[in-house]
Amino acid sequence: MQPTRNTLSENVRAQSVELLNKHLAAAIDLHAQLKQAHWNVRGLGFIAIHELFDKVSVEAENYSDLIAERAGGLGGTAHGTIQVAVERSFLIPYPLGIADEHQHVFAVAGTLAAFGQSVRDASNQATAFGDADTADLFTEISRGVDHQLWFVESHVAPK
Repeated sequence: MQPTRNTLSENVRAQSVELLNKHLAAAIDLHAQLKQAHWNVRGLGFIAIHELFDKVSVEAENYSDLIAERAGGLGGTAHGTIQVAVERSFLIPYPLGIADEHQHVFAVAGTLAAFGQSVRDASNQATAFGDADTADLFTEISRGVDHQLWFVESHVAPK
Protein backbone atom coordinates (compact mmCIF):
# COMPACT_ATOMS: atom_id res chain seq x y z
CA MET A 1 0.00 0.00 0.00
CA GLN A 2 1.13 3.51 -0.80
CA PRO A 3 1.15 6.14 1.92
CA THR A 4 -2.07 8.15 2.11
CA ARG A 5 -3.86 10.39 4.54
CA ASN A 6 -7.09 8.52 3.88
CA THR A 7 -8.58 7.93 7.32
CA LEU A 8 -9.74 4.36 6.70
CA SER A 9 -7.57 1.81 8.43
CA GLU A 10 -4.95 0.07 6.31
CA ASN A 11 -6.78 -3.23 6.86
CA VAL A 12 -10.05 -1.82 5.48
CA ARG A 13 -8.24 -0.16 2.58
CA ALA A 14 -6.43 -3.41 1.72
CA GLN A 15 -9.71 -5.35 1.72
CA SER A 16 -11.30 -2.72 -0.51
CA VAL A 17 -8.38 -2.73 -2.94
CA GLU A 18 -8.59 -6.52 -3.22
CA LEU A 19 -12.34 -6.33 -3.91
CA LEU A 20 -11.84 -3.49 -6.37
CA ASN A 21 -9.13 -5.37 -8.28
CA LYS A 22 -11.38 -8.43 -8.54
CA HIS A 23 -14.00 -6.26 -10.22
CA LEU A 24 -11.48 -4.35 -12.29
CA ALA A 25 -10.49 -7.61 -13.98
CA ALA A 26 -14.14 -8.40 -14.67
CA ALA A 27 -14.89 -4.86 -15.91
CA ILE A 28 -12.00 -5.09 -18.39
CA ASP A 29 -13.32 -8.49 -19.51
CA LEU A 30 -16.86 -7.05 -19.76
CA HIS A 31 -15.60 -4.23 -21.97
CA ALA A 32 -13.80 -6.70 -24.26
CA GLN A 33 -16.86 -8.96 -24.46
CA LEU A 34 -19.02 -6.00 -25.45
CA LYS A 35 -16.56 -5.02 -28.18
CA GLN A 36 -16.58 -8.64 -29.41
CA ALA A 37 -20.37 -8.44 -29.74
CA HIS A 38 -20.20 -4.97 -31.32
CA TRP A 39 -17.74 -6.08 -33.99
CA ASN A 40 -19.48 -9.34 -34.89
CA VAL A 41 -23.24 -8.79 -34.64
CA ARG A 42 -25.30 -9.42 -37.78
CA GLY A 43 -29.01 -9.30 -38.49
CA LEU A 44 -31.92 -7.09 -39.51
CA GLY A 45 -31.47 -4.91 -36.44
CA PHE A 46 -27.72 -4.60 -37.06
CA ILE A 47 -27.19 -0.87 -36.83
CA ALA A 48 -29.26 -0.36 -33.68
CA ILE A 49 -27.63 -3.26 -31.85
CA HIS A 50 -24.15 -2.51 -33.20
CA GLU A 51 -24.40 1.07 -31.89
CA LEU A 52 -25.99 -0.05 -28.61
CA PHE A 53 -23.16 -2.50 -27.89
CA ASP A 54 -20.64 0.26 -28.58
CA LYS A 55 -22.37 2.61 -26.12
CA VAL A 56 -22.58 -0.11 -23.48
CA SER A 57 -18.88 -0.87 -23.98
CA VAL A 58 -18.05 2.78 -23.26
CA GLU A 59 -19.98 2.52 -20.00
CA ALA A 60 -18.07 -0.65 -19.07
CA GLU A 61 -14.79 1.11 -19.77
CA ASN A 62 -15.94 3.94 -17.49
CA TYR A 63 -16.61 1.39 -14.73
CA SER A 64 -13.01 0.20 -15.10
CA ASP A 65 -11.76 3.75 -14.58
CA LEU A 66 -13.93 4.34 -11.53
CA ILE A 67 -12.83 1.07 -9.95
CA ALA A 68 -9.12 1.56 -10.72
CA GLU A 69 -9.09 5.14 -9.51
CA ARG A 70 -10.75 4.16 -6.23
CA ALA A 71 -8.09 1.49 -5.68
CA GLY A 72 -5.38 4.08 -6.29
CA GLY A 73 -7.08 6.61 -4.04
CA LEU A 74 -7.02 4.10 -1.20
CA GLY A 75 -3.26 3.72 -1.56
CA GLY A 76 -3.49 0.50 -3.53
CA THR A 77 -2.37 -0.47 -6.98
CA ALA A 78 -4.88 -1.07 -9.75
CA HIS A 79 -4.12 -4.34 -11.53
CA GLY A 80 -5.57 -3.47 -14.90
CA THR A 81 -3.59 -5.28 -17.57
CA ILE A 82 -5.18 -7.66 -20.04
CA GLN A 83 -3.03 -10.48 -18.62
CA VAL A 84 -4.43 -9.89 -15.13
CA ALA A 85 -7.97 -9.63 -16.47
CA VAL A 86 -7.63 -12.97 -18.27
CA GLU A 87 -6.30 -14.60 -15.13
CA ARG A 88 -8.76 -13.11 -12.63
CA SER A 89 -12.06 -12.35 -14.36
CA PHE A 90 -14.97 -14.29 -12.90
CA LEU A 91 -17.15 -13.76 -16.00
CA ILE A 92 -17.84 -16.74 -18.21
CA PRO A 93 -15.98 -16.55 -21.53
CA TYR A 94 -17.85 -14.89 -24.37
CA PRO A 95 -19.01 -17.32 -27.06
CA LEU A 96 -16.86 -16.80 -30.12
CA GLY A 97 -18.15 -17.53 -33.59
CA ILE A 98 -21.69 -16.26 -33.12
CA ALA A 99 -23.10 -13.62 -35.42
CA ASP A 100 -26.88 -13.68 -34.93
CA GLU A 101 -28.12 -10.55 -33.18
CA HIS A 102 -30.39 -12.57 -30.86
CA GLN A 103 -27.49 -14.76 -29.71
CA HIS A 104 -25.37 -11.68 -29.05
CA VAL A 105 -28.19 -9.96 -27.14
CA PHE A 106 -28.63 -13.11 -25.02
CA ALA A 107 -24.88 -13.41 -24.34
CA VAL A 108 -24.40 -9.71 -23.55
CA ALA A 109 -27.43 -9.66 -21.26
CA GLY A 110 -26.11 -12.66 -19.36
CA THR A 111 -22.70 -11.09 -18.90
CA LEU A 112 -24.17 -7.77 -17.78
CA ALA A 113 -26.46 -9.54 -15.30
CA ALA A 114 -23.58 -11.54 -13.82
CA PHE A 115 -21.39 -8.45 -13.46
CA GLY A 116 -24.31 -6.50 -11.97
CA GLN A 117 -24.98 -9.18 -9.37
CA SER A 118 -21.33 -9.29 -8.39
CA VAL A 119 -21.06 -5.52 -7.92
CA ARG A 120 -24.21 -5.60 -5.77
CA ASP A 121 -22.56 -8.30 -3.64
CA ALA A 122 -19.35 -6.24 -3.54
CA SER A 123 -21.31 -3.25 -2.24
CA ASN A 124 -22.58 -5.38 0.64
CA GLN A 125 -19.08 -6.72 1.32
CA ALA A 126 -17.53 -3.25 1.40
CA THR A 127 -20.27 -2.10 3.79
CA ALA A 128 -19.59 -5.10 6.04
CA PHE A 129 -15.89 -4.33 6.40
CA GLY A 130 -16.46 -0.61 6.92
CA ASP A 131 -15.83 1.16 3.59
CA ALA A 132 -19.05 3.01 2.83
CA ASP A 133 -17.49 4.97 -0.07
CA THR A 134 -16.36 1.86 -1.94
CA ALA A 135 -19.80 0.36 -1.25
CA ASP A 136 -21.35 3.49 -2.74
CA LEU A 137 -19.12 3.22 -5.82
CA PHE A 138 -20.26 -0.36 -6.37
CA THR A 139 -23.90 0.71 -5.91
CA GLU A 140 -23.41 3.45 -8.52
CA ILE A 141 -21.94 0.90 -10.94
CA SER A 142 -24.79 -1.51 -10.20
CA ARG A 143 -27.35 1.12 -11.14
CA GLY A 144 -25.47 1.79 -14.37
CA VAL A 145 -25.24 -1.89 -15.24
CA ASP A 146 -28.96 -2.36 -14.59
CA HIS A 147 -29.67 0.58 -16.88
CA GLN A 148 -27.50 -0.88 -19.66
CA LEU A 149 -29.08 -4.32 -19.15
CA TRP A 150 -32.50 -2.75 -19.65
CA PHE A 151 -31.37 -1.27 -22.98
CA VAL A 152 -29.96 -4.59 -24.15
CA GLU A 153 -32.93 -6.67 -23.03
CA SER A 154 -35.27 -4.24 -24.78
CA HIS A 155 -34.09 -5.83 -28.02
CA VAL A 156 -35.77 -9.10 -27.07
CA ALA A 157 -39.35 -9.42 -28.29
CA PRO A 158 -41.86 -9.76 -25.41
CA LYS A 159 -43.55 -13.12 -25.07
